[in-house]
Amino acid sequence: MFKLQEANTSVRTELSAGLTTFLTMVYIVIVNPVVLSSAGVPFEQVFTATIISAGIGTLWMALAANYPVAIAPGMGLNAYFAVICSQEGITYTTAFSAVFIAGLIFLVLSLTSFREKLIDAIPDSLKNAITTGIGLFIAFIGLRNANIIVDDPTNLVKLGDLTEPGTFLTIVGLAITLLLMALRINAALFLGMIATAIIALCTGQLSFKEGFFSFPSLPEGLIVFNPITALNDVITHGLYAVVFSFLLVTIFDTTGTMVGVAQKAGLMKDGKMPRLRQALLSDSFGTTFGAMFGTSPTTAFVESSSGVAAGGRTGLTTLTVGILFIVAAFFSPLVGAVSGIAAITSPALIIVGSLMMESVAKIEWKELDEAFPAFLVILSMPLTSSIATGIALGFISYPLIKLVKGKGKNVHPLVYIFALLFFIQLMFFSH
Repeated sequence: MFKLQEANTSVRTELSAGLTTFLTMVYIVIVNPVVLSSAGVPFEQVFTATIISAGIGTLWMALAANYPVAIAPGMGLNAYFAVICSQEGITYTTAFSAVFIAGLIFLVLSLTSFREKLIDAIPDSLKNAITTGIGLFIAFIGLRNANIIVDDPTNLVKLGDLTEPGTFLTIVGLAITLLLMALRINAALFLGMIATAIIALCTGQLSFKEGFFSFPSLPEGLIVFNPITALNDVITHGLYAVVFSFLLVTIFDTTGTMVGVAQKAGLMKDGKMPRLRQALLSDSFGTTFGAMFGTSPTTAFVESSSGVAAGGRTGLTTLTVGILFIVAAFFSPLVGAVSGIAAITSPALIIVGSLMMESVAKIEWKELDEAFPAFLVILSMPLTSSIATGIALGFISYPLIKLVKGKGKNVHPLVYIFALLFFIQLMFFSH
């Protein structure tokens, strides 16, 4: 079913890769409820809704598209949701109406050839820059989560206290994982996580005081399900800009991640992704159903690259992730304990970031019109903590420099359209 031989992989490798991806992204089922609860949404509601949306989107990706890319509510998008609830003075149920409408529009766009044409229109230099930028971004996430890099009021960031127990454990975990990789041991990333978790348990950093098992619940049931009512909420409160922002950011967050992960996995053929429409429907379904149950928009998770680095090449990887999300619904105390120890997953994120840097060699650095937009993408993704913002700056600068150099005709019309849309979004809408 998953064409494992054609992808030059095995069941064991795919299962290990799926477990690796799950462990690097499972934090979202705890962090997302914490973020959205600041907007008044009940914690248990968001916890269950997060798992439902992640399960639906990821299982669709596995069974319909056969790609090793997992789907879940995106960080940044959840913070934006909380912000608009306070800035616009609306209830979270009204805000979910905006997410629901964005999801439906997203679904319609995914059913057409629009998103496929958009990916085809992205210049090769920007595709390679997206992969590289995602690598830096995911490595920065790992460094930041482990407190190896911390805030600094003068220089923005600085080196953290390496003797702090969690930080030191991350360095130990990183050393163990690199050693396993250098020895070419299969499932090195996953085995490194297991070794780090055992050390954390022995040193008292990992404990299970809250137990292991709990039943999931949806205290408010379905929050939004009627498209007409949802559209009326958007019109009544003038939430057009909110819908536009959700739509634009989600499209390019997912598009950028899919391109980056697919390139790293060697799944691009002649610069194109097979079964692309099926893949793009995954986050559309995740966003739409997520809004119904009570969570912010979903996106392709950048942490999927950790599973690819562990050998994942097919939907069996994501099927594993989807099943583990469903199982996690019954083990919230266990998930909370493991995801609360950044040292377990941070080494994998740092190493995966380094592996994704190879795409930087494919950029034509001697050509300014190709090099500078790529540079903006690579630089801005980790600095703004946003894949979509990095892509936006690349899309805006690319056609401008091409026009100045008299190469405007070589730019796809869709790039011009989205350059204008991104400019409007960055300049006039909150993001």
